[in-house]
Amino acid sequence: MTQIFDLILKGGAVVNHDGEIVRDIGIVGGRVAGLGDFSSATAARTVDCHGLHVLPGVIDTQVHFREPGLTHKEDLETGSRSAVMGGVTAVFEMPNTNPTTTSAEAMADKVKRAHHRMHCDFAFFIGGTRENTRDLPEFERLPGCAGVKVFMGSSTGSLLVEDDAGVRDILKAIRRRASFHSEDEYRLNERKHLRIEGDPRSHPVWRDEVAALQCTQRLVRLAHETGKRIHVLHISTAQEMDFLKDHKDVASVEVLPHHLTLEAPGCYERLGAMAQMNPPVRDRAHKEGIWRGLQQGIVDVLGSDHAPHTLDEKSKTYPATPSGMTGVQTLVPIMLDHVNAGRLSLARLVDLTSAGPARLFGIAGKGRIAVGFDADFTVVDLKRRQTITNRWVASRVGWTPYDGVTVTGWPVGTFVRGSQVMWEGELVTQAGGETVRFHETMPAA
Repeated sequence: MTQIFDLILKGGAVVNHDGEIVRDIGIVGGRVAGLGDFSSATAARTVDCHGLHVLPGVIDTQVHFREPGLTHKEDLETGSRSAVMGGVTAVFEMPNTNPTTTSAEAMADKVKRAHHRMHCDFAFFIGGTRENTRDLPEFERLPGCAGVKVFMGSSTGSLLVEDDAGVRDILKAIRRRASFHSEDEYRLNERKHLRIEGDPRSHPVWRDEVAALQCTQRLVRLAHETGKRIHVLHISTAQEMDFLKDHKDVASVEVLPHHLTLEAPGCYERLGAMAQMNPPVRDRAHKEGIWRGLQQGIVDVLGSDHAPHTLDEKSKTYPATPSGMTGVQTLVPIMLDHVNAGRLSLARLVDLTSAGPARLFGIAGKGRIAVGFDADFTVVDLKRRQTITNRWVASRVGWTPYDGVTVTGWPVGTFVRGSQVMWEGELVTQAGGETVRFHETMPAA
């Protein structure tokens, strides 16, 4: 009997939980319907993937797309366009917008804005504050909610919860894994005098490794005390990695391509405030410590922490310059270059960017290429050598810290639930992004 599919991805090397195997993928109704040799099958469309690798769709679990309120930097459409141009099929977006995403109304507003306007699938974090702690058990179960995000440092207003009592109350209230920006606000305030006007090289001196480690130690203690799961975002120090290896029972770990690729002081001398982010890019010893953590399996996921600011804003005099840089579009090519350099395997990259996020956050129907799962794929050419340029970046701000960097390994295609969204650097389908589903928030039948 002839098999009939909507779409067949033909002849690619499929990298998955069962290894790397050249085979076809058959898709029906936006989901994977079969894996194997479909030479005798029929399909409405066939995409030739010979010589390419087909990865499970990359999920970037930390982006800032700035909508509402800061759309001169980015919005949900431009940010998600940048995502799919870089091979990313789903994103989790952060709550530090204006107004902040700290209520059911704000969450519903974001979901409404995003539906079929974003090019990739999406979820949004709800911000944990002192004011909404009592409501978080309801909020964290809202449709499209990725969980609770808490800023223990580097935030303002109600989104900053810097004290143990406030964090403890939030952890006691919630059930899902919560994500944390872990820098000790008290130490940051004490050390502000160490910032040198006009010299972004002083950024990691001000926001030192002790500020990061102290906060992460406090956070882990509170997680053990309350018996709750925590996700520590953008680890930037070797000391934190050494500490967290003994606390994997409660803590999962995220690292960023920026901390694996850039290093101080050279990045600040070359890029100025364009290399400024929180927590900071640090020196080689910390970069090597983060790599050790990744290679030893301590790291669970890779995020981009895509946090765009305009070039005008970045051109101010430090420390008046805002922290953050673009990253969602460069995550895949930068990490493929590390794969080609032998720093990690392609299978490990897949675990960090698809299986890992699905496992940690309980994502339904994503994270692997398997029958019944969403047909989300990141198609890459491992051998392609290409130079990253500002012109290529689809973000509204139009710049990347990797402008002029030549990499080996490139995203060729992005498929979201069976729809070919990007191919060879061109958007080929209208925006059709939908909410990511989570096992812990699935509505009862």
